[in-house]
Amino acid sequence: MNSKKAEKISKALADPNRLLILKEIKKTKDCLYCVDINDILDLAQPSICHHLKQLTDTEIILAEKEGRNVKYKLNNKVLDEYIKFLEALKKD
Repeated sequence: MNSKKAEKISKALADPNRLLILKEIKKTKDCLYCVDINDILDLAQPSICHHLKQLTDTEIILAEKEGRNVKYKLNNKVLDEYIKFLEALKKD
C-alpha cells in the first residue's frame, strides 16, 4: 500500500460515524444494508450517503447492489494492507 492510499484511509477512519458504520458491519459478520444504516445513525440520508461514499472510495467497504438495496461488506484485504502499512511505520 502506498502512502497516499494510507492517508486517504486514515482520513476516512477519522470520523466517528464512519467508525460506527464499520463496527456495525463487523457485528453482522456478513453485510449491512443501507436501510439498516439509516436505523443506526441519527443522520440525514445525504450525510449517510457521504460517509458510505468515503468508505467505498477507500475500498475499506465494498458496495454490492441487490435489487433496489445496496449491501456493504468489509474489505478485509484492504484493512489488512492498511494495518501492515502502519506496522511497517512502527518498525522503521
